[in-house]
Amino acid sequence: MTSPAIAVTMGDAAGVGPEVIVRALADPGLRGLARPVVIGDAARLTRAAEICGIDVRVKPVAGPAEASGDPEVLDVLDIGGIPPDLPFGQLSAVAGEGAYRYVAEAAELAMAGQVQAICTAPLNKAALHAAGHRYPGHTELLAELCGVPEVSMMLSTGDVRVIHVTTHIGLVDAVERIEPGLVERTVRRGHRTLVDSGVPAPRIAVCGINPHAGENGLFGHGEEETKIEPALVACRADGIDAQGPLPADTVFFRAGRGDFDLVVAMYHDQGHGPVKILGLEAGVNITVGLPVIRTSVDHGTAFDIAGTGQAEAGSMLEALRQAAALAGRP
Repeated sequence: MTSPAIAVTMGDAAGVGPEVIVRALADPGLRGLARPVVIGDAARLTRAAEICGIDVRVKPVAGPAEASGDPEVLDVLDIGGIPPDLPFGQLSAVAGEGAYRYVAEAAELAMAGQVQAICTAPLNKAALHAAGHRYPGHTELLAELCGVPEVSMMLSTGDVRVIHVTTHIGLVDAVERIEPGLVERTVRRGHRTLVDSGVPAPRIAVCGINPHAGENGLFGHGEEETKIEPALVACRADGIDAQGPLPADTVFFRAGRGDFDLVVAMYHDQGHGPVKILGLEAGVNITVGLPVIRTSVDHGTAFDIAGTGQAEAGSMLEALRQAAALAGRP
């Protein structure tokens, strides 16, 4: 069977994206698992390979069908647009525009069936905005490009998986936005994703909003009872094992020891913090609810070390492996 073609977007050219890509794609462990094609700037990737001391041939291709999967060759759909003298580690509208164009091209290829998954290197939100593209991040951008009104962010590291009810909005706005329908749809998306990935009966823990999940009304204004519990009743009625609302300060420990297959976090930092403590090098971001497969690194552009060759590629490598694994399923 032919290994799946994966569109790897280069992300912000001023960040660590080019470096983690060349490191990850040089790993011989990817041979046979996937045929990556980078959507980005060939000259920037060549420079990144030189910075990292990696002997790889950067080869422009006309499309994903020409991707070979050879770790000694970096196949690139060369969008261009990055000046040779663009400095690493500095905010740039030019880099933001490039990052947008790479994602748009990857989405078009995926929707047309020319690639079986998308794997994204980090973009910089401020650079994206400076280029005139007002999206909170990859998740929302891909949702619009794919014509989907609502998606969820799932983080995976080791045996712990977390899906978020809200993501890139302020905490006050997040609490306002949380309502039973959104919670229910998020739980169902997470459940379906785990079933599709081979977990037949997922055990799902749903976090509360307040400390101690409100402790029977002691904290908050009844958010658990009004915003979360009706959603769980509806999910359980369909046989979904959704437990909660549970205190977020203990639920991740329980998930880590194997009590749950998935944790539903109510807002960004409630889910991101525990996952990042477990290790950025193995963390992967999966967008749930798109008509295409999308995985990503679980770190940012790291402007402080961009262009130095210090960036670790573990998260990118794991994101590629998971993209390949998901692309191999119906």
